[in-house]
Amino acid sequence: MHFLDQAKIYIRSGAGGTGAVSFRREKYEEYGGPDGGNGGKGGDIVFEAVPGLNTLIDFRYTQHFKAQRGMGGAGKNRTGAGGNDLIIKVPIGTQVMDDDRETVLLDLTEAGQRVVFLRGGDGGRGNLSYKSSTNRAPRQHGMGWPGEEMYVWLRLKLLADVGLVGLPNAGKSTFINQVSNTKAKVGDYAFTTLRPQLGVVRHKAREFVLADIPGLIAGAAEGAGVGDRFLGHIERCRVLIHLIDINGTDPAEALAIIEDELEAYGGGLEDKPRLIALNKIDTVDTELVKAFAKELKAAGAKKVFPISGATGKGMDKLLDAVISYLPAATVTERPVGEREEADETPWSPI
Repeated sequence: MHFLDQAKIYIRSGAGGTGAVSFRREKYEEYGGPDGGNGGKGGDIVFEAVPGLNTLIDFRYTQHFKAQRGMGGAGKNRTGAGGNDLIIKVPIGTQVMDDDRETVLLDLTEAGQRVVFLRGGDGGRGNLSYKSSTNRAPRQHGMGWPGEEMYVWLRLKLLADVGLVGLPNAGKSTFINQVSNTKAKVGDYAFTTLRPQLGVVRHKAREFVLADIPGLIAGAAEGAGVGDRFLGHIERCRVLIHLIDINGTDPAEALAIIEDELEAYGGGLEDKPRLIALNKIDTVDTELVKAFAKELKAAGAKKVFPISGATGKGMDKLLDAVISYLPAATVTERPVGEREEADETPWSPI
């Protein structure tokens, strides 16, 4: 399945039906009077968040959505049938934005959430409703109110508890494969990951959703590499794991690059708690691990978690730290947002 996280669509609610002009025609009733019914209401445009979807690819091939218009009224004071609502099903985490992509009009974050976005037009009045003491045989009627229409952008922001960031080839795909059942592509070249990946991590009878996004490079905010468009998928995360390759040219510089890009993007990412993980420690000796960990702390990291995504070494301590940031609904019966106290085990380099 192809991944698509943005799509532009045209939506239009149904117009109201026309009111009827009708008069009673019965035997021995020479002046039956008006009996034209009102028109039916047009169908609404409804957005619904449904589980099981994780892409907007369907909207690449179907881009126009029009609800049914109401039926016209009829004689004997019969109201026209209302138009059927058009329900547009989208993945959980979808935002509906205006045509300039600057204003969020709707944010669907819960399964089953259903919102009437464009209301259908009301039906026109039949001639019976125009009858008065001075107008006994009205022939006027309402045409029905038009529906609403507009172009909107759909933008998908994946719902995950933890986000995984880092430079290209830092080992993020190997990491998510190690801790979850995801089968992300792994390669010894940059930008192996070209679209976000989601994985469910189970640790100590607890579970959370981990999101891996394509690697960032210096200047991503200006469009370098794959740019920063995928950072939107970790805006909802409660904590970020910053993966740093110990075999990189300068781990401290790698830390600074990602921090600068998160700050340049905004969206609250710069304020999220971050766990610094020094990856691929299985390829070097212990003394070098300690030296780089000390260098990262000097560059601003509060704690450094030496790990190996390939062998799983050091993962338990990192995942322990991760679940301490997760809400009660995901982890324990703690109130949402309350952080567990860290245990007394020091997070020392291995």
